[in-house]
Amino acid sequence: MAISIRPTDWVYPTHGLGPVAQWMNVNRGNRFDYLVSMASRGGGLNRWATEHLGADSPLARQTYALGDVVTTQIRTVAGQTILIVHDTDSPRPYSRKILLQGTRGIVRKYPAELIHVEGRSPAHRWEPLESYQTEFEHPVWQALAERSRGAGHGGMDFIEDHRLVTCLRAGLPTDLDVYDGAAWSAVSALSERSIADRSRPVDCPDFTRGAWRTRPPLGIVGG
Repeated sequence: MAISIRPTDWVYPTHGLGPVAQWMNVNRGNRFDYLVSMASRGGGLNRWATEHLGADSPLARQTYALGDVVTTQIRTVAGQTILIVHDTDSPRPYSRKILLQGTRGIVRKYPAELIHVEGRSPAHRWEPLESYQTEFEHPVWQALAERSRGAGHGGMDFIEDHRLVTCLRAGLPTDLDVYDGAAWSAVSALSERSIADRSRPVDCPDFTRGAWRTRPPLGIVGG
């Protein structure tokens, strides 16, 4: 299994990496093993500052450490790979370009929401993801679709808050915890270390001190 994410609206990895880590049961039977990062040269910020603020602007003359495109590949101990492309300085239409590739199928999200399942989809052809919605829609979406209508990010903001409050009121573990936050956030520092040393592999710390082996997966929670 492999994941590809091309974020366009954030300068930290947790926004897109968090859901992927949960898909792969990271910290719950699986964990990040090591990563490799590579960065292009930086030029986009200087160009923008020159065109909008003038060539003599301090921002136009500044040397930026961040490359325009940073590519990070993470391997898990279960043998999966995650590809993260951080690129906030290049001109293009908004897109999140999330792709999940498994042994029996592939699915893409936004702007093109497409899926192909081996043995079910027409050979060598994509299908609209919505054609699978009735059969496989998550129970949380089913339960909260109407209540979340009109909320931010297509209803996602309401559902995330609802899940957090539900867990706190019921005394249940939240859907993510401090170990998840540490593992996801560490990718920034680890990728910086890899880039500084000609993209050598860097080990990912085990913040659970081995507890990831026995912690149960989240499963599919109800609404």
